[in-house]
Amino acid sequence: MTIEFAAQALMKRGLISRENYRTIMSKGNAHRARLQKLHDASYQKRPQLPHYPVSPAEVIASFAFEIQGKKESMVTEDLITEVLAADAGLEYRKIDPLKLDLEVVTSHIPRPFAQRHLVIPVEQKDGVVTLAVADPFNLDAIESLKTARRMKIRLVLSSKSDILKTIREFFGFRASITAAEAEMTPGVDLGNLEQFVRLKGQGEIEATDQHIVNAVEYLLQYAFDQRASDIHIEPKKDKSFVRVRIDGLLHYIHTVPRPIHAPIVSRIKMLSRMDIAEKRRPQDGRIKTNYRGKDIELRVSTLPVAFGEKVVVRIFDPEVLLQDLDNLGFYPRDFQVYNSFIRRPNGIILVTGPTGSGKTTTLYSTLRTLASPDVNIVTIEEPIELVVEEFNQVGVQQALGVTFANILRTILRQDPDIIMVGEIRDQETADNAVQSALTGHLVLSTLHTNDAPSAIVRLLDLGVPSFLLSSTIVGIVAQRLVRKICPHCKRERRLTEDEIENLQLVKKQYQVSYGEGCLECRGTGYRGRTGVYEVMDFTDRLRAALTDDIALGKLYEIARADGMLNLRRVATKKMLEGITTYEEVVAVT
Repeated sequence: MTIEFAAQALMKRGLISRENYRTIMSKGNAHRARLQKLHDASYQKRPQLPHYPVSPAEVIASFAFEIQGKKESMVTEDLITEVLAADAGLEYRKIDPLKLDLEVVTSHIPRPFAQRHLVIPVEQKDGVVTLAVADPFNLDAIESLKTARRMKIRLVLSSKSDILKTIREFFGFRASITAAEAEMTPGVDLGNLEQFVRLKGQGEIEATDQHIVNAVEYLLQYAFDQRASDIHIEPKKDKSFVRVRIDGLLHYIHTVPRPIHAPIVSRIKMLSRMDIAEKRRPQDGRIKTNYRGKDIELRVSTLPVAFGEKVVVRIFDPEVLLQDLDNLGFYPRDFQVYNSFIRRPNGIILVTGPTGSGKTTTLYSTLRTLASPDVNIVTIEEPIELVVEEFNQVGVQQALGVTFANILRTILRQDPDIIMVGEIRDQETADNAVQSALTGHLVLSTLHTNDAPSAIVRLLDLGVPSFLLSSTIVGIVAQRLVRKICPHCKRERRLTEDEIENLQLVKKQYQVSYGEGCLECRGTGYRGRTGVYEVMDFTDRLRAALTDDIALGKLYEIARADGMLNLRRVATKKMLEGITTYEEVVAVT
């Protein structure tokens, strides 16, 4: 397949202009030579990989043309491959690693064959194996595979980049797991409560074994590539499951043989400086690594469960945790009010919400906004989420008696300007936070309450007198994260009468958006998340009304009268603006 053939196909469909076509024809060969030189340089560093010529789709995509008539939509390698598939009479398949079966991908063809011919099995159904190929005209390779394997084959066309990435991730992980399993000797499985005890010595592979090292490396790289926020490694009776969380939802990605679970856990524990020999108590650790030129921190937690140790690796990307405040999702009124909170010289600012609602991102982004050489910022965290040089960060260690409360007392002798307390969870911490605010410090902290007014009731329940709250509270923010509609498959519909009634809207008709599901969003209809914020200003009217036995309903009434929009109304506003869906509004608020 030539560059000219691909360019003509794009021009026929109106995706590129005639001027773009002429540019491709005049400069295409020079682009190909430059790209090939870059590819050759990378292959020299990895001589074990086969040499690949640059494809026409890669050459044309390198021009970075906009799709004709569509601003900010680019002619990508995927789009070019889709057009070429239609011309070849084949289905185009965007390879989604989350939907691939490791066994299907790696069991039908050997890795050298897959690498040499850029072909990968992506599905097996009713005795037919679907092969994704980068070159639909490489028929000799397909025929030889049919003859050798005696299987029915269906071809789909996928981009060269997707196929290479899948070969690297799946064959690499599979090869590491298989090799490690082959080296294991049967032994006593202490983690599985239902296994028979074999009368042989424990045969654990060491955590430094190269195959396990590679398997963990592939797993982490895979999670980074998929924008995952968490990795779960869960031991079951006969096997272990590996899941990743993307945009708030967990997805199964791999099944690991039972004997390999313990070595993988040991490797992760070693990297995070945990006690490898301790398997009966929960442990916490952290790993710092680099991905595509940026530092990423991983927080690791282990928990003994029925069949062994479960591991959760939380991925902290500085670009996500440290954002500009105006990019978090605040509406202009709420942003202005919150900005007035953090510019106060003293007082308490509370951020509330359940686990996973984005409180850490809000607090870290706020502290980065306030950080400067003339300000001393001290944080108390359990554990420290992300190490930031501009802050002085202290980690709570309950086992050693280093608690939020006694650290906070010590910090007051460290001449702080701004103090961030990870969570107010008892009366002592609450009292110390109030005293810090009364003595001229700005204190930021979190509470696990469902909305902003409930934070006041929670502090009163902890024993903080109402007159002290009136003197110290500056403002309270409750927040949630809602998934954003995928821009690539966005469609419109009307709300039903029941939906309008449920949201207590006033009009009879509303046009809203939803995601139909596409390759870019893995069929979910969502891509990325944004914050929904309920900002409660602690106004003079609230201070005057606050008593030790004030009702939650009264707090709501005053806050709404002073301009607070609750989470449901803010989320509904984002729905009406086409940012999120009705289903997300109902689920999250």
